[in-house]
Amino acid sequence: MTYVRADVTDAAQVAVAVEQATGCGVPLRVAVNCAAITAFAPILSDQGRHDLALLRKVVEINLIGTFNLMTLAAEAIAKTEALPDNARGVVINTASIGAFDGVGGTAAYTAAKSGVVGLTLPAARDLAAYGIRVVAIAPGLFDTPMFGMGQATDDMRAAAGATVPFPKRIGHAAEFAQFVIDVVERDHLNGEPIRLDGALRLA
Repeated sequence: MTYVRADVTDAAQVAVAVEQATGCGVPLRVAVNCAAITAFAPILSDQGRHDLALLRKVVEINLIGTFNLMTLAAEAIAKTEALPDNARGVVINTASIGAFDGVGGTAAYTAAKSGVVGLTLPAARDLAAYGIRVVAIAPGLFDTPMFGMGQATDDMRAAAGATVPFPKRIGHAAEFAQFVIDVVERDHLNGEPIRLDGALRLA
């Protein structure tokens, strides 16, 4: 396994990472976009209006960064040898259930993740000619460093898990990874944002 540090908003850095991936001796067929940040800021509060710079930063990383890696990876995947049905690979982008159930104070995050959802179908249609699928996974509450803004306690995890209809817990990163594998292995999954949330709907 090779780790290449890259800023997803920087095309040159991502191009280097993609080049490293294509040079490891096997065809590049899968790209998974997971880079994101979150932010809590109401549009208007006693402290004033939402900071425009914060919105730009969240959109730059969560949406433009996703688009950047998707396009550079797709360009590389398109050069691989076609498999049956002209299949060459898949790009899996990470959205969020917040894209559908945005809560107060998350306008920037919700707008960016809604953009990731909105990318899914047109990107799948654009890349169909190259045998590349595009799918978005919209996770619910998952135990990652982003959960609880990096300050999650066991009590916070338990309280959050109690809001999930079933199973009554937050998700594990390994479950997300397994679902990525499921998407990769099912060629007819394409152009679709899929919720992975235990039936949770944010209030």
